[in-house]
Parts: sequence; structure tokens; C-alpha cells
Amino acid sequence: MLKIVPDPPLNSLEDSLAIISEYLVCAHTITQQLVFLNAQQPMQAMGLAVLHEIEAARGLVEQTLARVQTRH
Repeated sequence: MLKIVPDPPLNSLEDSLAIISEYLVCAHTITQQLVFLNAQQPMQAMGLAVLHEIEAARGLVEQTLARVQTRH
């Protein structure tokens, strides 16, 4: 069977890290809105915990992206 649509090109490590960073920014913004709109415990505490984890993950991605960019 012939494949009509070709596979998308693979992203480089740098491109993948940049895309992940953008997803984390979106996830952070959405979670932040949910936390502020839902001021009831324990949901607010859970939302704040998720925000903390997203911030930690984004920091790691940004740090890794900076290392990848300095190697090029």
C-alpha cells in the first residue's frame, strides 16, 4: 500500500526543546487561570503544586536549551 502523506520531518533537539518550552508556557498560563478562578481548597493548593512543577520543568528545559545553543 502506498503512503499518500509523507511523515513529518523530525525535529532537532533544539527545536524540540523550544516546542516543549512553549507547551509549558501554555500549561502554566492555563493552570494559573484555574488556580485564580477556583479559590476553594484543596483544588487551589493542588493547582499551586502543579504550577510549581511546571515552573521547575520549564526551568530545566530552558537551561538545557541554552546548553544546546552554546554548543552550536
